[in-house]
Amino acid sequence: MSTLYIVATPIGNLSDASPRSIEVLGTVDGILAEDTRRTRKLLQRYELSTSLASLHEHNEASRIPRVMARLNAGENLALVSDAGTPLLSDPGERLVGAVLGAGHTVTPVPGPSAILSALMGAGFPTVPFIFRGFVPRRGKPRKVMLEQIAAAPETSVVFESPERVAALLDALVALVANDRQVVVAREMTKIHEEFFRGTMAEAARYYAENKARGEVTVVVSPQSPAEGMAEGRESVDEAAARALGRALLDEGLTLSRAAREVSSRLGIAKNSAYEIVHSLTDNSEESG
Repeated sequence: MSTLYIVATPIGNLSDASPRSIEVLGTVDGILAEDTRRTRKLLQRYELSTSLASLHEHNEASRIPRVMARLNAGENLALVSDAGTPLLSDPGERLVGAVLGAGHTVTPVPGPSAILSALMGAGFPTVPFIFRGFVPRRGKPRKVMLEQIAAAPETSVVFESPERVAALLDALVALVANDRQVVVAREMTKIHEEFFRGTMAEAARYYAENKARGEVTVVVSPQSPAEGMAEGRESVDEAAARALGRALLDEGLTLSRAAREVSSRLGIAKNSAYEIVHSLTDNSEESG
């Protein structure tokens, strides 16, 4: 049977490629790459001439029969992502399932990971932690993930587009305690690597004034036991909160700002205030 190697590649600094990963990429019969242009730069750096074929989220399903034919013919292949460790918020899950189902071997070649690099540099508890992938852009999936991050008893790691980092942090400010810590890791292993460390409010203010650039990973500290207990004890006057939230939204405040005002004025937890105000926007969308 043939082998599909799952090869981790550098997230920025090409010197982070392991000797084993270079050996595998240089000896397989072909490389399946999420971005062939980016992978070609890595191959050129190490003077490798292995053939490349694209495999990304838009063509993975259609590529699988062709890949299986190559493996069935006795070829060994490697799968790489745009950068870092494949399959983690990257394409390849369906392919790996098909390869294993056909009885071929899947061999991981570990290496760089933006998730673990950010976690290493954050300074928060690392066991346990939860990786939630990319933050949904809108709707109920976004609301649910934000609430999960806010209430998580473990460290949370997410990917976010640099264009949406400020909005993410602003939304989380409405959900967490004032002293909740966050780290925004940007351009890790590259020349302009940056780790912003501070409270969620400090981070939100910073990125509201300074546009994030490059690859971004956000690490949120766990909810403290005291924060969780305070939310569990509260008694919410939901009618008053809904009325105030509606009035603030009608005045033109953003959802996160209205939630903060409801929390501050009525003395209820930010999580609850956000949920109540968000439900008002859900109802508006449904009625419209």
